[in-house]
Amino acid sequence: MKNLITAFSTQVIKAAQGASAATAGAISALWTFPSILAGSFVIAWAAEAGQFLVSQGMALAILAWLQTLPEFAVEAVIAWEAGKDPEKIHLVTANFTGSLRLLTGLGWPMIYFVAAFFNRRKNGGIKLKKIRLEDEHSVEVVSLIIPILYFFYIYYKATLTIVDSIILTCLYIAYIWLLNKIPPKDAESEEEMGYIPRKILALPETQKKLAVAGLFLLGGVIIYLVAEPFFHSMLALSVTLGISNFIFIQWVAPFLSEFPEKLSAFYWAKRIVHAPMALMNMVSSNINQWTVLVAMIPIVFGMSSGWEESIRFDQHQQAEILLTISQSLMGFCFLVNMVFHWYEAVTIFILWLAQFLIPNLREEITIINFVASVAALLIAGKRGNMFSAFGIFRAVARKHFRKKKIAH
Repeated sequence: MKNLITAFSTQVIKAAQGASAATAGAISALWTFPSILAGSFVIAWAAEAGQFLVSQGMALAILAWLQTLPEFAVEAVIAWEAGKDPEKIHLVTANFTGSLRLLTGLGWPMIYFVAAFFNRRKNGGIKLKKIRLEDEHSVEVVSLIIPILYFFYIYYKATLTIVDSIILTCLYIAYIWLLNKIPPKDAESEEEMGYIPRKILALPETQKKLAVAGLFLLGGVIIYLVAEPFFHSMLALSVTLGISNFIFIQWVAPFLSEFPEKLSAFYWAKRIVHAPMALMNMVSSNINQWTVLVAMIPIVFGMSSGWEESIRFDQHQQAEILLTISQSLMGFCFLVNMVFHWYEAVTIFILWLAQFLIPNLREEITIINFVASVAALLIAGKRGNMFSAFGIFRAVARKHFRKKKIAH
């Protein structure tokens, strides 16, 4: 009897210690979350000022890299553990598909909604019917479709290998190379910027560059140092709240790790004139995650598993991937005419919310996404601007590539 009491007491103590550790981990979110937000604001200021030193697209690509460090950290941990425990492989797709669907399904529409709200406040109730992209944004739009198309092949073969990592990385390098061809913006619109970016651009040339580089570095260091405790504090929070691992990894973790990125984009969107830049921030992050984030998975998985085999997807994982492809394809078809209309923002949001609230509608929503993609192209065709992003991209490429050759 005494042994039973002792064993019971030991279990109670361990449970209490575990609950205490979980509670302590959850409480640590009180400092990790604000730290992530602080880092995101620092990077946002650097990106806004940086578009006058390098191309806006390049500044946003750097921004996307640094802001998604927490997402990379989460995915790396999952891939490493999946390499040790095959039963956790399904969590790999849970994270990156949930992350991509949040970016497009929630992030893109929220940028329009924020811009529309502040447009009505600032302009006497005038409605914002659409966000018109700038010509240089055709680089991001065109670059988005290539990894999406490649993922149809990944879906078909139902594996993710080192070869895929190489190809996806090359696609991202090509994207960065294209962005590097676009020159910085003219300084005429500096008065439209926030206080801190304006002060940075008022500095002498050398100090200006150092200030922008310093802010990027500072923000990146903050996010890098906080990423791991941030992730563990969110895991502890999920235990405290009683949320399942799969739901947490697919929705809660990406939402929290992407929140700083969305906050920066909303910060630009509320100023209306920067709404296209805010939207391209999200598109650049989409490209980032479709390419280098996914490319990292087989590498980390291989290092953990001893390079024994590739990652194989079951039918459930394939369904998740196809749903994610269909949503991103729909988003591309909405942007390919270089305009993001209010009804397109509403459509993306409603379809995302439907599959989020009713997971059993996964297949139906996938089909609707594909149908909406075709419908968007037909509507654009009637207006005479179907695939206009490709024509604008060619014009931008000829213009800036020719300048580079003449300069040489």
